[in-house]
Amino acid sequence: MAGEPIPAFETKEVYVRSFWSCVVEIPGIKPAVTSLLWDFLQTRPPSVRAIACARFNASVSLTASLKLGVFLPVSGKAAVPEVLSEAAQQAENLGYDSVWAAERMVNPWEMKTVYPYKDNQQWFVAPDVPFLEPLTCLAFLSGCTEKVQLGISVCVLPYRHPLYTARIATSIDTLSKGRLILGVGIGWMVEEFDALGVPFKHRGAMSNEQLEIFNTLWKEERPHFEGLHYRFDPVSVSPKPVQKPRFPIWTGGESEAAQKRAARYGDAWFSYFVKIKPQELAAKFANVRKLAAEAGRDPAQVQLCCCRPVEITREPVPQEEDTLKGNPEQLIAALKRFEEIGVQHMALQFMVGRWPERKEKIERFAKEVMPAIRR
Repeated sequence: MAGEPIPAFETKEVYVRSFWSCVVEIPGIKPAVTSLLWDFLQTRPPSVRAIACARFNASVSLTASLKLGVFLPVSGKAAVPEVLSEAAQQAENLGYDSVWAAERMVNPWEMKTVYPYKDNQQWFVAPDVPFLEPLTCLAFLSGCTEKVQLGISVCVLPYRHPLYTARIATSIDTLSKGRLILGVGIGWMVEEFDALGVPFKHRGAMSNEQLEIFNTLWKEERPHFEGLHYRFDPVSVSPKPVQKPRFPIWTGGESEAAQKRAARYGDAWFSYFVKIKPQELAAKFANVRKLAAEAGRDPAQVQLCCCRPVEITREPVPQEEDTLKGNPEQLIAALKRFEEIGVQHMALQFMVGRWPERKEKIERFAKEVMPAIRR
């Protein structure tokens, strides 16, 4: 970056924060200013733009500290009640902010769909491996835990009717006394859609309609909907979520269409990147908030959240900026870089197969890394 000029607002973060604290008080102006600022950033050199996007995200977020969650063992030999409850209670007692259950409806014996989240593009779970239904797991865990947030990463929306998903999600929010985070996505496995009789090519449009329904379902006394994929006459939906106006909905996916979906409907953009540099993620986050402004929303309403695989080691390892791997000191430095670009909540996927070893890694991370992240 040497030799490239950096605009003053990029080096004076306090001014950016002060600017946004003033703008937020002026009704209707923040989305317009966000869009203008984004357009200006596109005229800057790439490296300068990356720094500016990071500062922009951080100034809009104004978060107290990075929250951290952990994925639970909902598949394989560890997917049993004793281990699942132990894992959630361990995470809660260690100070993790959230626990997460992944979704897989069926596992095909023969699979041709490319897996988008591995370098070799191959799905890694054998067809005969047990895989628990995630919403059921969260309902179970609502009675095993007291304060940790309960998240699904992610609920594939087209697999269920929106009223059915809403009923289950509201029940979990009620049973957990307001701790549900509903992570949602449109799905990627063609074979799974075929098995369920759901049209794969319409999954984006179906998901958009579901999100429209969720954003009005608990605001109206007699909600109804008339769409291309879903229709229902006025109904009563009770009980309403404990969280108001509803539980948070974090919208997953990494494509431009997914970013638009999060910007229009979501409380957070909940991305999953196996490898990505903080500055690259900052640019994508800034784009989501620019899209939110164009949709007439306050960009600060869209949180910056993500899932990341993590490996904690005993000894230092060569560092790659796009991965989370290293000893505690290296992970602390890496996580702080993500916090600096405005990431507010990160769900961690510990890359260890067997539960006893994974349990030990989760504990080490909590004791040796998390205290340095908390403020």
